Formats: sequence, structure tokens, C-alpha cells
Amino acid sequence: MEIVDLETIPVVHTLPNGDGVGDARGFGHTHGTTLLRLETDTGVVGWGEAFAPGPIAEATIEELFHDEVVGMDPFDVESLAVQSYTDPYHFGGSVFVQCAVSAIDIACWDIIGKTVDQPVYKLLGGTTRSSLTPYASTMYFREDGRSIEEPIREAVQAGFTAAKIKIGSGVEADIERVRVAREILGDDADLMVDINGNYRPDQAVRTVNAIEEYDITWVEEPVPPENLTGYRELKERVNVPIAAGEAHFGRFAFKRLIDDRLVDIVQPNLARCGGFSEARAIAKLATTENVGVRPHIWNSGVGLAAAIQFAASVSDYPHTRHVPEPMMVEFDQSDNPLRHEILVDPFDPSDGSLDVPQEPGLGITVDEAAIEKYRADR
Repeated sequence: MEIVDLETIPVVHTLPNGDGVGDARGFGHTHGTTLLRLETDTGVVGWGEAFAPGPIAEATIEELFHDEVVGMDPFDVESLAVQSYTDPYHFGGSVFVQCAVSAIDIACWDIIGKTVDQPVYKLLGGTTRSSLTPYASTMYFREDGRSIEEPIREAVQAGFTAAKIKIGSGVEADIERVRVAREILGDDADLMVDINGNYRPDQAVRTVNAIEEYDITWVEEPVPPENLTGYRELKERVNVPIAAGEAHFGRFAFKRLIDDRLVDIVQPNLARCGGFSEARAIAKLATTENVGVRPHIWNSGVGLAAAIQFAASVSDYPHTRHVPEPMMVEFDQSDNPLRHEILVDPFDPSDGSLDVPQEPGLGITVDEAAIEKYRADR
């Protein structure tokens, strides 16, 4: 079997003026990513995603990987991640190279699963789960002045038993947002907060210590991702678990977070970290050192499917049935048709549980006609 066709497909959804959503750093008006379609000489099609702008992802794949991938046996996929660090030399540390590798890797694993008639999570080994706990990623900062209570109430009404909210605009405002979220979610729900790297260490310490009483499951990116000394300082001064990883890529960046005990939870994004092959390596590094793993997801339906397959495979170590801790996956609640319209059967988290697809590969059927609606290159 060999790959005979490769197509990169940039897609984008734009929000109307005045409807931007975002975090403490600012508002965003677009959801954009790059899909990858691979086809083999046997007619099997695999889908992947590079969480990067279309023109950059397309140019990177065409310049560095096209000739390598066309003619490649998809079962040789794990060698691609290794090669990305050595050939082309010095480029493997680039985020856009790893995004390109992610798309190819995910698509190859999709092909492998379809070929052997198994979902990817079973091929990855580790723990196998039939369901996951989705958490609503919500309470974004909004241009339209929507009340902070409304999105949390909607999440509860939809059946979510866990949520992650945006904070990072000052201690008092952070306390109020967390207080409201906890009051509406109830005492038993998992509540996470995301600062998106908007604070210096001293600012983050004040906020995290102030909201600790609200039983926070983790605080995400309290300082910028490159501020490793800031993460070290926080670990010494706060008691709430720290999570990071959405802006990191490749096993070596994650190894630093893990080896230096800078975080309690790593969050690889499957469409940025290097795909399944690198995510599996990252998970093994993390569980070996007893660090938690929870994938970051702000992708299309393809990237969401990849994250679900990966999450279903992550080891429970060191937990047993006596320490129940659900494997949670992020479910973005912003308006993003790239998440659901491009899938024939979209994921449904509405009952507080997310079924892991048992169909081969990623377990999804991509609606190629729907993709055409959101192509950014037409």
C-alpha cells in the first residue's frame, strides 16, 4: 500500500463584526485551520489536521513533505515524526513543521485503522475507554457584552458536568467570574480556569491563591508558554494544579515541562504537537513521571476526533478503581461550524458523556461537500 494523492484544504469560519469571542488577550473573529486528505492506491482515504493557517501549512507540506509522503507506505508513519527532527535538519523545532507532521500523521493513522478495521485508540494501546467526560470550554470574553452567567447556564442545561472558563483580566474580575461559574455549576462539577498566558508570575499567584477556595481542578497557562521560570515560580507558590501544552509542540518541548516538574498536567493538541505518534511519546513521558495528560482541543471535527481517539488510549497510571478520575476532553462552546458541519455524524456531548467512536480509523465520516462551503482558497 502507498499514498498516491495528497491535498491540503484550508478552511475558515468568520464571525460577524461585533460578535468576536476570545480571552483576556483580546477578541478573535475567525475559526481557521487546515485539513489534509490522503488517498492510497487501494482507495482508502485518511483525514488529518494541521492547526495552522492554510497558506503556511500548505507551503510547509508542499516544500518539505509532499515528495516524501506521496509514495510512502502509511504504516511507516512513525518514522516521519523522527525524521522531522533530522531531515530537514534544524527545521523540526518549528511549530509549522510540527503542525504539518501532525496532519500527515493523523491521516496516516486514520488510513491504518481503516485498513485493519480498528479504531485508532485500540492501535495506540494503553488504557481503552468507551466513553469520556466532555467539559464545556466557555465563558469567553465577548464583544457583544453578553452576561457571564448565560454561557455557564447553557452548558449546565446541555448536560455538561465540567467546564473551563476564561479569566485573566485582574484579580477582582477573576474572582467574580469564578464565583459565578461555581455557583451555577454546583459543588460537584469540575471547574477549570484558563488565563491564556496573560499574567506575570506575581499576578498569577495573586489570582490563583484568591480563587483556590472555589475548588479549581486546574489553572491553564497562567503565564506565557515560553516563560518556563515563571511556571517554576508558580509551582512553588500555589496549590492549584497547573496545566499547559497547547502552545508547545514535539516531544522535546514537553519533556522539559515534565522533567522540570513545571506543570501537573500536559495538554498536547493533536493537530500541533506532531500527531498521534508524538502524542503517544508525550503521554509515555508524562505517565512515567506521574504527570497528568489531557488533550487540548480548539480544532475542527477532524482534530476533535483525533483528540478523542488519543484520550481514550491514555494510561490511568497510577490510578486504580479506588481513585476515580475521569478522562476529560475539551468541547469548545463558541460558534464553530468547522467542528460539527463537516462531519456526517457530529459528536454529541449533551448528556455529560462523550462516546468514543468504534468505527475504524478516526471513527468519523467527513462531509466533503460541507468542507467546500468553508474552503479559504476558493
